[in-house]
Amino acid sequence: MAEKVSTQAKDVVERMSAATTEAANDMQQSYAVGLRGVQDYNQKWMEFAQANTQAAMEFYQKLSVAKSPSEFIELSTTNAQRQLMTLTEQTKQLGELAQQVTLAAVEPFKTSFAKGFRV
Repeated sequence: MAEKVSTQAKDVVERMSAATTEAANDMQQSYAVGLRGVQDYNQKWMEFAQANTQAAMEFYQKLSVAKSPSEFIELSTTNAQRQLMTLTEQTKQLGELAQQVTLAAVEPFKTSFAKGFRV
């Protein structure tokens, strides 16, 4: 009887050890994926910031040579519309990227969790 309990306890400890190792590996993989995702997000954000800065400089150059109030208003209106469309698209892209990163980062936990219930 004592030998059976000892064998069962040893089996439980081995399974717990394997599960702990697997959870640590999943966590490490999740953090690595998350870090890469944050780097991609930041790179995309910087790309957008650079493009927006360039667009602003071009707008100010055009504005500085405006010859009449109506031309000034036309340039301003056109720029505002273009910037609104640009910012809407950039926000959409950043949101999609953030969602992809989040889903990829939690995938190891999701897989491990599902596997844990199948055992």
